[in-house]
Amino acid sequence: MTTSPLPIETARAEDWDKINRFLGQLFHHGIDSETHEIERAIFEPERTLLVRDGTELVATAGAFTRELGVPGGSVPAAHVTLVGVAPTHRRRGLLTAMMHRQLRQIHDARREPIAVLWASEGRIYPRFGYGLAAQRVLVSGETTELRLPAPAPDEGRLRLGSPADRQPDLARVYDRARADRPGWSARDERWWRYVLGDPESQRGGATERRVVLHEGPDGIDGYGLFRTKGEWDGGGPRGTTTVDEVVATSAAGYRAIWRMLLSIDLTRQLSWARAAVDEPLLRLVNEPRRLNARMVDALWVRVVDVPAALAARRYAADVDVTIEVTDDLLKENTGRWRLHGGPAEASCTPASGPADLACDVRSLGELFLGGTGLTALADAGRVRELRPGALAAAGPAFTWHRAASAMEIF
Repeated sequence: MTTSPLPIETARAEDWDKINRFLGQLFHHGIDSETHEIERAIFEPERTLLVRDGTELVATAGAFTRELGVPGGSVPAAHVTLVGVAPTHRRRGLLTAMMHRQLRQIHDARREPIAVLWASEGRIYPRFGYGLAAQRVLVSGETTELRLPAPAPDEGRLRLGSPADRQPDLARVYDRARADRPGWSARDERWWRYVLGDPESQRGGATERRVVLHEGPDGIDGYGLFRTKGEWDGGGPRGTTTVDEVVATSAAGYRAIWRMLLSIDLTRQLSWARAAVDEPLLRLVNEPRRLNARMVDALWVRVVDVPAALAARRYAADVDVTIEVTDDLLKENTGRWRLHGGPAEASCTPASGPADLACDVRSLGELFLGGTGLTALADAGRVRELRPGALAAAGPAFTWHRAASAMEIF
């Protein structure tokens, strides 16, 4: 355990104002009163670590208590957030000390077998055992060049509305879809208020957020959250539609929502920052190149309790493999673990026999949501095959029929 050159303390509710101003300075954005209060509502002071130099706040690291969708289910996961160190106090070991303290607290409390975060820079968190578990696709499309298949006669109908007014409908659709999507976080009422918060300062000159809902034979089965921004040039309208979320439990609803979003009057551009790697839109449009899709990192996962984590998810195929794991920060994870599982159940117990595979805990994080191939990690030198044939036998089990994705930044 790395010790901090300055004391690490637990935050109190009254520290929020100072923490929010501090992080606003670090991440170079202003703090308006509406955003400040929206974010206060999800602040968990008892899970937030602070470092002060005298009376000056110089470092923070926090977590939210939520569940995360994983292959075959949902598990408690520490949603790590509010991480930052003042530029005057870099290179002093403050971040390392806070990350070590936080991981130890998560492990010892036994509340969450994994931790998950978004990284401002990809180089930061692998040294603390976090692995890139889910990627996202950035879409910046030219809507005049995109077409979807013609609607079917029974494709249902669309309605526009206020997101806050339709929150119960959104929650029902989201919960149904989340049950089959690794990487999506659970949302209670508090989190829905946060997700649907729409302060004017965050709109970038665009309209308020709107929602389009799709009603199929069994009721509301899809929604899209979006806003628009008008722009004109010498050739006419050049407006942009910015999409926040598209969630649907029926293929007809998904197609109908996208057909509308791609054809809003006076818009010519589409922006979407969190499409899934296996997003159907990428296969629906007539000219995928015009989406200008680019893949970047999204969720980073840290396996905090190896046996609990590996037993909590399900596997795409039957697997019986012994893995030798190394973890420099949480020594309890270092050792040989026998994983026995499949689509219906799984167990992970200490093993005394020889190992089939060997890897560090970061690699387990990359594998955990099913979005990274075991063979790809082996080819990168991150997983070692100790028994010939073990990679080919175990590899399919760690995949999943839906790609891991990330619906929101926290």
